[in-house]
Amino acid sequence: MRPNGLHRAALVPLALLGLLALFTGCSKTKDADKPKQLVPFSASLRVTRAWSASVGGTKKPLRLGLDLVVEGDRVYAAGHTGDVAAFDLGTGRRIWAHREKAALSGGPGASRAMVVVGSNAGDVFALRAADGTPLWHANIAGEILSAAAITPRLVVVRAVDGKLHALAAADGHELWQVQQPVPSLSLRGTSQPTVVGDFAICGFDNGKVIAANLTDGSSAWEQVIAPPHGSNEIARLNDVDATPRIDGNDVYVAQFQGKVAMLALDSGQVWWSHEMSSYRGMAIDNDALYVATADGQVIAMHRNNGLEMWRQKALLHRQLSAPAVSDNAIAVADFQGYVHFLDPKTGALIGRIRTGKHPINTTPVAAGGLLLVIDDTGKISALRPTPLATPRLANRDGGVKGGK
Repeated sequence: MRPNGLHRAALVPLALLGLLALFTGCSKTKDADKPKQLVPFSASLRVTRAWSASVGGTKKPLRLGLDLVVEGDRVYAAGHTGDVAAFDLGTGRRIWAHREKAALSGGPGASRAMVVVGSNAGDVFALRAADGTPLWHANIAGEILSAAAITPRLVVVRAVDGKLHALAAADGHELWQVQQPVPSLSLRGTSQPTVVGDFAICGFDNGKVIAANLTDGSSAWEQVIAPPHGSNEIARLNDVDATPRIDGNDVYVAQFQGKVAMLALDSGQVWWSHEMSSYRGMAIDNDALYVATADGQVIAMHRNNGLEMWRQKALLHRQLSAPAVSDNAIAVADFQGYVHFLDPKTGALIGRIRTGKHPINTTPVAAGGLLLVIDDTGKISALRPTPLATPRLANRDGGVKGGK
């Protein structure tokens, strides 16, 4: 397991520092944890690049929450150096660009009216979606590592200090906040809040998922997915960093060194749960829940009972992104800039492309027949997967010869 960094909420005892070094550097000393080498495979998809663009990124090994988001026919992106931009989904043409004098670390979140980004100093910036004009600025005094959820009335933002803030969409003033305790050691990263109906649902570093009432932040329900266990602080890490996935009355959550579970939206009751470790996240379609595990497996589970459908181990220890449901494929990205496409029925590799040499830590986004990814340097790639009439042998980089 190799999550991209740990966050100290308090001073870590010196005795633990050696364990930290072992935990984050184990792949350098254990052959079993070395990234799986890519090999040729039978491809049924040809993947090409439709367009590319960029915003300011970073080459430092930071785990940031700077995902892409699609709203209508626009793609919104943000870079660590302060750039925020809107692109045309179909062509990649830059529609507008804006720069904040801040180190951005979370977002963007977007609605038809506004785009919201956050910084590592707790700044929340709201921009007009039409042209990038600044609307308001607030500060929540906590690093922001995920996108905000936006409604016509509220902007809901999670900070690393365990607080969930609701800001007024009109001017950014705080309406309410709720807080969960943060363990002395936690993964670097936070769950993105999700708004559905009257609730804001979010995971926390203490292993809980909560549903807060949008009106006043009061608790509709709280659920511990799995309590911590183990003899040291690393073994007891049980963060719920993955963004909850919600469909109808079902809430799907994933936990590091804990469980993947389905909860009832109205009560938080656990309908099923299975032991699994994930800090990246999940994707769902009509039939299945797809999970990228902490050690680089991709697992498909039946949505209604959590029973395993298939398990793909060809990408072990490649520090996978959360999966995305693309057209007729499940897509995940990795630490070397590769994007892998899997058959949703069997888990077999069916396509691959390399977008560059830098890690892709954020979740791919499927929209308009494209799959969009952004790497850690801010390079955006819009990929177009096209079915091949006849499956063909692909090299390790996904290249195929001939075929239509």
